[in-house]
Amino acid sequence: MKKIVLKKTTTEGVRKRIGYKIDYSGELNTQQYEAVMHTDGAALVIAGAGTGKTRTLIYRLARLIEDGIEPESVLLLTFTRKAASEMLRRAAGLLDGRCEKVSGGTFHSFAMLILRRYSEAAGFAGTFNVLDQTDSEDSINLIRSRYKLEKGKRRFPQKSTLHRILSLSVNKRMTIEEILQKEYPFFTDEAEKIIAILDEYNAFKKKSNLMDYDDLLLNLLNLLKSNQTVLKEINGIYKYVMVDEYQDTNRLQHEIVLQLAGAKENVVAVGDDAQSIYAFRGADFQNIMFFPESFSSCKIFKIEENYRSTQPVLNLTNAIMERAVYKYQKELFTRITGGEPPKLVVAETERQQSEFITQHIMQLREEGIPLEEIAVLFRSTFLSFDLEIELNKSNIPYKKFGGMKFIETAHIKDLISYLRIIYNPLDAVSWQRALLLLDGIGPGAASKIIDMVMQGEISFGKFDAISQIKRNTEGLTELFSTLTELSSRRYTVSEKAASLSEFYKPLLTNRYDDWQKRWKDIEMFRTIAARYETLNTFLSDMAIDPPLESLSELTPESKEEEFLTLSTIHSAKGLEWKAVFILWALEGRFPSAKAVESIDTLEEERRLFYVAATRAKTELIISFPTNIYDRESGFVLSKPTRFLDGIGDDLIDKYLLTEEE
Repeated sequence: MKKIVLKKTTTEGVRKRIGYKIDYSGELNTQQYEAVMHTDGAALVIAGAGTGKTRTLIYRLARLIEDGIEPESVLLLTFTRKAASEMLRRAAGLLDGRCEKVSGGTFHSFAMLILRRYSEAAGFAGTFNVLDQTDSEDSINLIRSRYKLEKGKRRFPQKSTLHRILSLSVNKRMTIEEILQKEYPFFTDEAEKIIAILDEYNAFKKKSNLMDYDDLLLNLLNLLKSNQTVLKEINGIYKYVMVDEYQDTNRLQHEIVLQLAGAKENVVAVGDDAQSIYAFRGADFQNIMFFPESFSSCKIFKIEENYRSTQPVLNLTNAIMERAVYKYQKELFTRITGGEPPKLVVAETERQQSEFITQHIMQLREEGIPLEEIAVLFRSTFLSFDLEIELNKSNIPYKKFGGMKFIETAHIKDLISYLRIIYNPLDAVSWQRALLLLDGIGPGAASKIIDMVMQGEISFGKFDAISQIKRNTEGLTELFSTLTELSSRRYTVSEKAASLSEFYKPLLTNRYDDWQKRWKDIEMFRTIAARYETLNTFLSDMAIDPPLESLSELTPESKEEEFLTLSTIHSAKGLEWKAVFILWALEGRFPSAKAVESIDTLEEERRLFYVAATRAKTELIISFPTNIYDRESGFVLSKPTRFLDGIGDDLIDKYLLTEEE
């Protein structure tokens, strides 16, 4: 009988003796397989666009369970409940029902679970309620209303802005003063009062046993850092932590992950530094860049085989990111054969750009590519307004995501109401909107004025009778004078739009904290108006469909309801189409003039451009109009985006649009 002896081995050695149900090496590529088989210690998986990031997470989850690790001891953190439940469902289909016992959810749902379980240690009653954003803003507004705010002298942030200031402060781990200085410099003079209101809001929540969404994360972190007994217990429950989309984490979430990693540091983060585009929500690009340095030892796995795009598309996207200042070096490649180089199309005007895109979409449709496989992407929602007009003229059905359609934005509807009154002085609906914009005019006074207009007691050039309704008629008189002037003389549509924009500007700045952003829309409104000879035609073309739901919430539709996708790039992340158009790739628009003021914002714009380009499977068309006058800077914009600088003709075909003879 042979003597049996003990021979020390490693986890890897034990694994080789285990017969897996899933053929990991056969079903995964080499890079995916290496990431999936990692077990102990920290690891960062850099998964490029279209490389099967979710597949890697699912297979690793299943492999941990196959190795005999208790499902409940695996924690999967994602950014949506849908993503977590879908991964667990797919892992269960791959292996068995044990995978659905994995602790999966969002950072916020996990925080809620822990704070309920350890409420006493956290200093809260277990029955605490959570305020949604609307509740939070309304609570802040109640406190705000008790402060004496000087009207007419200085502007003070509205409730939604106050809520955002506090939220950014919590998630970025910065003081209120720092947030004001960086994000809202025009409110720095009101810092003392803002801090007082937000402090009172925090005290109100504590007293009422309430938390808002940000409190869930903040209180979880405070609990983990201040109570070693609780931390040790939680580290004992969750022995393996996996985090999806790590490039989208904020500073607060990163600190929570470091606490959850525990002494054994068994945490795996998956993400793509090249797709970090949510700084405006508080995401911190540094989290993924310095993740390895947060641990005593961290392995880095790169997944570079792309299953979405042709190599010509990938060659361009690789070149775009090669010029990035901060990055993990990677080179996307594919086994998909064929494909043509992307196209850079130069148009003389915005109208020509819109006409070209519309015509090319119809051509693709003729070639058998359905509209649902075509998307037009843009940096900001106002950049698609002119294209929408052309699509409507050509009866091409589309849905727009990531922003409201032109006619549905409140400030554009306000301007349109003035033009509709000039065109039809008996338009009661437009009168109602225009009148309620004025200080001191409520529904009652507006109704009386409209009745007098309908009865002919007040009209253009004859409006003295408004003094019967209101003593202080300064705002009303200015409105009627402006409309009278623009209706009585032969002003062009462009001149009408320009004059009304200037009249409206003080109302805009008084109404909205983000008025500068909205003014960009109004500048585009004036540019579009300048193309029309008659007000009737302009108003008819502007009457487009209302906005729909966000792209991320889009449900499958029947083939009979086929539509083209128009989307901001932020809303298109994670999606793909056969043919993708990126319009307005014009220096000064993409990146915007403001974005070039700092290296961080400029680099995020580069990543945004990369995300847009990597949505394309087979055809990528990038276009821009030239000789565009920018009213804000006073410059004529004519150069293509700097993100294409130095990229040779071998990677992108260049075309100049001309009128067919």
